[in-house]
Amino acid sequence: MNYEINNDTQLLLPITDQKTKVIEQDNEYVIDLNINKIMEHSCEYFGSSYEGRKEGTKKLLGITHKSPIIVEESRRIIFFPTASIDNDSCIWINLDKIDKYYKIDHKVSGIKFKNGNTIDLNISYGSLTNQILRASRLKYVLEERISPKKDNII
Repeated sequence: MNYEINNDTQLLLPITDQKTKVIEQDNEYVIDLNINKIMEHSCEYFGSSYEGRKEGTKKLLGITHKSPIIVEESRRIIFFPTASIDNDSCIWINLDKIDKYYKIDHKVSGIKFKNGNTIDLNISYGSLTNQILRASRLKYVLEERISPKKDNII
C-alpha cells in the first residue's frame, strides 16, 4: 500500500526497516514501507523527487544535513527529520501540527500536537529546537515567495 502525506499527517515513525507507523490527527496506520520510501513517494506524488526537494532546501537555506522538506508547497506541508535519514530511528514530523514542545531530560524531548496527542522523542531539546527553527525558516521563505507581492509602482 502506498501512502501519501497529507494535511492530516502528523508524523511518520519507523517501526522496522520495512514498516512505518503513520499518525494522523484522527487515525493511525501501519504501512508496509520504509519511512524514506513514504517520503520519496509523497514528494513524487506532489510533483517532485525527494532529492529535488532536498536540493531546494539547500538552495533556499544552505542546509545540507537533516534537511526539512517541503512535501507540498501550495498547502505548505513541511516535514523535518529528528535525525539523519540514514538513522533507523529517524522520525519525520509535520511542522504545522506542533502545538508546543518541551524538554523532558537531557536527551529526551516531548511534542504536544494541536489535537492534544503527545510523543516523547529521543532527541535533545536543543536539537529539536534547531530542527523546528530550520523548518520554520523554510516555511517563512516559501511563504515569502508564494505570497503575492504588492507593486511599488505609483
